[in-house]
Amino acid sequence: MTKFFPISQPSITEREIGYVSDAVRSGWVSSLGKYIEQFETGFARYCGAAHALATSNGTTALHLALATLGIKANDEVIVPNFSFVATANAVVYTGATPVLVDVDERTYCIDPASVSSAITSRTRAIIPVHIYGHPADMDAIRELAARHRMFVIEDAAEAHGAECRGRRVGALGDCGVFSFYGNKIITSGEGGMITTNDKELYVKARYLRDHAMSPARRYWHTELGYNYRMTNLQAALGLAQLERIDEMVAHRRRVMEWYRQGLGERPNLRLNIEEPWAKSVFWMVCVSIEGMTDQSREGFMAALRAAGVDSRPYFYPIGDMPMYARADTAVTQRISQAGVNLPSYFDLTENDVSQICAVVRGVLDEMRFA
Repeated sequence: MTKFFPISQPSITEREIGYVSDAVRSGWVSSLGKYIEQFETGFARYCGAAHALATSNGTTALHLALATLGIKANDEVIVPNFSFVATANAVVYTGATPVLVDVDERTYCIDPASVSSAITSRTRAIIPVHIYGHPADMDAIRELAARHRMFVIEDAAEAHGAECRGRRVGALGDCGVFSFYGNKIITSGEGGMITTNDKELYVKARYLRDHAMSPARRYWHTELGYNYRMTNLQAALGLAQLERIDEMVAHRRRVMEWYRQGLGERPNLRLNIEEPWAKSVFWMVCVSIEGMTDQSREGFMAALRAAGVDSRPYFYPIGDMPMYARADTAVTQRISQAGVNLPSYFDLTENDVSQICAVVRGVLDEMRFA
């Protein structure tokens, strides 16, 4: 195979180039300009939310959401142990403690039963992560949150357009948080967004995002704020991508079906599932292989790369990181070491996926995994 398939790459068309060029020519290249408002308005509408607030990246969006909700030292926030580390890091930025819980065996999303058993008198919020593009069970999470008077912050960084029981993620909790990093469903290069139906939350977050500058007295700041703004250049790129999001999501779902055709009948190998109540956007193609260990996975990925196919390991458990306390989460530990993500992006063709699957099958045969 002479072609190399990266794990991800953005789809940039003349629309994106045109919008960004227009933003450059306008002179509005920083945090003011028409594209910011248009991107925020359009993204809120897409998610079915009343408000959206653009930020510099997904992590700052998550930290800003937590800060806006008043999460602070001595508070606890429940976080799935199987997620990108930023989910827990943002909690620590506020001084609060992330409480790491287990995930569901099928969806890899936070397990409501594990959440329930972790709630204490100090628990202020839950951050369900819509991992790899599949939504968490938001009905169960919201029921727990309502019963215990906790906030729900959706970490939808990987799930633009995903649906839970017919409703798009981002407007199912107190707020949603998205990332527009270069490998996401849509991208603004770097960038993030907070979505919410709570006007008071939106106004406070907007205030804190710009150094908490008084709207009535310029350069007067009444509390600690942040510089978490998005630039007009990023918003121009993001808006162009947003206008293509339906085709982006539809193609991700086609790519997943091609992988099922190429690998779905293989014994001891599991691909992404999609619950009947969910619509996944399949941000990453997930391949879990029975018997895989950290060591054998490195060999597997090296063999794929030598044959022209990039891959990446599943997220490591957050509690395994040296700065966090180890968590007793058996499902997370088992899932984490058993899987890899395969190429998944808009420009992949059916023939491309067929070639990738052939490489995967060949390496699996050689290594005798499945």
